[in-house]
Amino acid sequence: MKENLNGGLSKCLRRAAIASVVGAIVAGSAAYARSSSNLIIVSPTDLPEAARQTGEAMFLHNAVDGRTLLYIEHNHGNELAILDVTDPGHVRAGGSVQLDATGPFDFVSSLGKRAELVRFRQGQVDAVLDLHAAQAPTLRTIQGLTLQGPAMPLGDDGFTVSSQIAEDMRPTQDYQVVDTAKSRDLTRVFDVKQVREELTKSDTGTTFLLTEGGLYLIRRPAVETDKKLRDLDRELNYGGNGG
Repeated sequence: MKENLNGGLSKCLRRAAIASVVGAIVAGSAAYARSSSNLIIVSPTDLPEAARQTGEAMFLHNAVDGRTLLYIEHNHGNELAILDVTDPGHVRAGGSVQLDATGPFDFVSSLGKRAELVRFRQGQVDAVLDLHAAQAPTLRTIQGLTLQGPAMPLGDDGFTVSSQIAEDMRPTQDYQVVDTAKSRDLTRVFDVKQVREELTKSDTGTTFLLTEGGLYLIRRPAVETDKKLRDLDRELNYGGNGG
């Protein structure tokens, strides 16, 4: 019984320490960005070099090793930059790969866990981005595909394409980010100009805005903290059950 009591006390102490550490991490990461108590706006200059360039398109990929990778298309489709955005407070460069592309393309839909359907803007031709090697994706053309409409993935096994032509124009838009968590003070407005594309990573609440001037991140520290605590608590419970 003494062993169980000590084990329970140890787990409580570890959880308290975890909460303290996570709070310190989130507080510290806000130092380099424009921030309020609820949102953190991270500009391209505060991110790796690959995030400071104009991008054609982007997409998020959950790699099999647990990381979340953000791919940004550069240089008219000939280069794919990789950022590790698993932890929004510590975005890391993941290198880049050269692609044998005929021009800019858009990411259409996921084809299971290790492939992405892309569509070239000129000629509406489809291809597959092979993600079996997440750090070195390759582009593969599809022989015999003639239809140019919306695509529907069939799990990991393939996809269908209809004959309806989809609109592929992507004009830029200006965004204003408003922090409404403090109802008495609705004066926290941040401008982000010429946004080409927007993506959101749901587990951390992070929004990615691809602009003419590079990549912006809108971070939500409270959501990040909740995720870290859930992950660590799951690890504690798993360790406890395993022991």
